[in-house]
Amino acid sequence: MVSLVALDLTPGPELVAAITRTWADGDAVFVVDQRLDFGSRAQLLSQVRPDRVIRADGQVEALPQPRSGLISGDALVVASSGSTGRPKLIVHTLDGLAAHARAVHSRLAVEPGRDRWLSCLPLAHLGGLGVVIRSILEGVGLDITAGFDPEIVTSAPVSLGSTLVSVVPTVVDRLDVTGFRKVLVGGSADRQARPANVVRTYGLTETGGGVVYDGEPIGGTEVAISRDGRISLRGPTIARGTWTDDGVIGCTDAAGWLSTGDRGHWEGNRLMVDGRADDLIITGGENVWPAPVEAALATHSKVSDVAVIGLADPEWGQRVVAVVVPSDQAAPPTLDDLRAWVGESLPRWCCPRQLVLISVIPRTALGKVDRLGLVASLGSGREG
Repeated sequence: MVSLVALDLTPGPELVAAITRTWADGDAVFVVDQRLDFGSRAQLLSQVRPDRVIRADGQVEALPQPRSGLISGDALVVASSGSTGRPKLIVHTLDGLAAHARAVHSRLAVEPGRDRWLSCLPLAHLGGLGVVIRSILEGVGLDITAGFDPEIVTSAPVSLGSTLVSVVPTVVDRLDVTGFRKVLVGGSADRQARPANVVRTYGLTETGGGVVYDGEPIGGTEVAISRDGRISLRGPTIARGTWTDDGVIGCTDAAGWLSTGDRGHWEGNRLMVDGRADDLIITGGENVWPAPVEAALATHSKVSDVAVIGLADPEWGQRVVAVVVPSDQAAPPTLDDLRAWVGESLPRWCCPRQLVLISVIPRTALGKVDRLGLVASLGSGREG
C-alpha cells in the first residue's frame, strides 16, 4: 500500500533527502507550500489528507482518515490551483517524472559533471519542484534557495557554479540571467525579446512541467490542434490522473489526449501558444490575444508593467483594456499615447479602448497575470 507523505520542510538539503528517502520506501510525496501561514497549511493538509507529515523539527505526525487511492508507482501529488479555490490534486508516477527528467536533460544537453541546477521558485508548483526532481532522478548538482533572492540568482553562476535555472518571465525582465548556460522560462505565449540562453517552455501541472521547448515537443510528446485552435497533448510524462474523494480519475481521454484549455497554431514545425482559451478577446468580431498587445505596450517608456484583458462592451462585444503600472506615477501615459504605440506594430483592433492605471499587476505565485481577478475587479467597477 502506497502512503502519501507530506513534507512540511524548508527548501534545502533536508527536503531533498526526505523526497529521496520517501521514494526509496515506495511512497509518494506532497510538498507543503512554505509561504502559507499555519492556519492555511492546516487547511491545505485537511484537504489533501496525507498519511503523515514530516515537520522541520524532525517530528513525524500521523494524520487521521488519510485519503486512499494511490497505487504502486505513484510518487508525487501536486496541488494545482482551481477556480473554486479548492486545490486540484494531480498524481504523478515515478516513471512519468523520470521520463520528464530525461526529456528535459536530453533537450538541454545536460551533463551531470558539468551542469548544476539552481532552484529558486516555490516548490509547491512544478515550475520550482521540477528542478529538484530532475536533479534527484538524474544525479545533477543542485542548490536551493529558501526564498527568491535576486542577488543569489544573479550571482549563482559564479558563487555556486549554477549553469541551469528555471524562472518566470518577470525575473528575466528585471534581472541579468546571461551568466547561466540555459534559463527555462514558463510561458510560450511570452512575446518579449529574450537573451539567447533563454528557453521558452510550455506545459501544465498535468504534463509534469514543460513538454514543448521553444515550440518543439520533447520526450515523445505529441501535440494536436483542433479546428478552433485548442491544444491537446499526449505523451509519457502526463499524470496518472486527478485525485478526488472517489479515487484517482484519469485526466486524458480514451486515446490518451490531455485537453489543455489553451489555443495555439503551428508556424512551420513550431507550436505557437496564443494563450488560454478564456483569455481570447473578441472585439468587433476580431480576435485579440493579450500577449502580443502586452509585449508592444511593455516597450513604451512610460509603462513599467502591463496586463491586457477584455471587458464586456455593449457596442463591441468586448473592449481591449490596458491595465498599466506607470514608470512615473506623476506622469502616466495616456490612452491616446498607448493606442498610437500599439498601432505601429499591430492591427488597429488590437489597440486598447480603455486605460486603467494601477500600482501593481496582480500575479499568481508563478508570475502569471491574474486575468480572472482583474476581470472580476474591473468588471465590477473596483480598481486596484
